[in-house]
Amino acid sequence: MKSRAFLAEGLGSLLLFATVVGSGIMAERLAGGNVAVELLGNTLATGAILFVLITMLVPVSGAHLNPAVTLIMRLRGHIRTRTAVIYVLAQLAGGILGVWLAHLMFDVAVFQLSGKVRSGPGQWTSEAVATFGLLLTILGTARMRPDSLPASVALYITAAYWFTSSTSFANPAITIARSLSDSFAGISPSDVPAFVAAQLIGATGAHLVSGIIFPPLPKDAA
Repeated sequence: MKSRAFLAEGLGSLLLFATVVGSGIMAERLAGGNVAVELLGNTLATGAILFVLITMLVPVSGAHLNPAVTLIMRLRGHIRTRTAVIYVLAQLAGGILGVWLAHLMFDVAVFQLSGKVRSGPGQWTSEAVATFGLLLTILGTARMRPDSLPASVALYITAAYWFTSSTSFANPAITIARSLSDSFAGISPSDVPAFVAAQLIGATGAHLVSGIIFPPLPKDAA
């Protein structure tokens, strides 16, 4: 079962990251320089693939596809440390392969480094807020309306692409992987550490807040 879960996390991350980067490249090529249209195309593709992947993979691995989610699930005791470490490695490896696959599909150089600067207090705050909201959505919906989890996450990310100045990376693995793509979805490698730090702060905040506002499951009650 665990080997299937690890494969699901890797393959799911590959498909998610390929979609994010590939749709960004496609949007750049088709939008004629209109950045709003580029972002809209990137947003719709990302929201759609999230719904599909979460629906498909939740029964297999929980469909974390995100080290921040894996960290919080470990803190909450839902997975073991060894499983969490392998999940994160699978997410990173699968995600980077997904970025390279997107490059291959669009006939651009497979190995790249992004030159797109994403820095400053506004963007760092955005990443903390985006990741806080994502984890709160996951934890709250899983507790209150588990059947709605795929739609809730997909819709949240669709919204967060537009209400955050960073366009809501909200995922340390995808932040690292996107630094390897000099495209619409890219981020300069030097900007990655601050983004990841903000994401982990936001995720931890959601973990603490969700424990207050959502009632515990009966099996967790002491």
